[in-house]
Amino acid sequence: MTTRDKTIAPWKVLESKYAYKDRWLALRSDTVELPNGRVLSPFHVIEQPDWVTAIALTHDGNILLVEEYRHGVRQVVVELPSGIHDKPGEPIEAMKRELLEETGFASEEWQPLGSFFANAPRLDNRVHCFVALDARKVAEPKLDDGEVLLAHEVPFAAFLEELRDGRRTFHGFQGGAMWLLHAHARRSGDRRLAALLA
Repeated sequence: MTTRDKTIAPWKVLESKYAYKDRWLALRSDTVELPNGRVLSPFHVIEQPDWVTAIALTHDGNILLVEEYRHGVRQVVVELPSGIHDKPGEPIEAMKRELLEETGFASEEWQPLGSFFANAPRLDNRVHCFVALDARKVAEPKLDDGEVLLAHEVPFAAFLEELRDGRRTFHGFQGGAMWLLHAHARRSGDRRLAALLA
């Protein structure tokens, strides 16, 4: 039998209990048995809604970014427009709402880039990534009470250069979205994306 033929069995959950739960997250503590018989207790899992993020590009080659204080790192961070997908409907609808609310921009051309796990060892959610082309300002931002942010338009070439040179730090999942954009541009053959990423 080759390693290609082998599979890993899932852990067996012997017990689960919640230490905390609200609309944003739940902390679940599991007692689990591994395939080798070892028991881990507790093994903490954070349950969260899925996330959505978008690379929104304007008709003149700018990328839309939002600047917001992030208390987890106690820093102001410039990032891609993002949000949570916690309402009925498809993830793209949540992203369209987030882009409009955070920046006042909308797009008629959305392309899905793909999805991936946010952080599989401890989080149970996925990140759904999109590119929005020819984004245009159609309204003023409508922020939630808990949001204080600024929207920025940055030339995409300058943004990529800063990212490649390490002068811009992103959330890990947003770096993943950028990788998916490159893969999508190659796969789709979209000349607009190929020109931007050249």
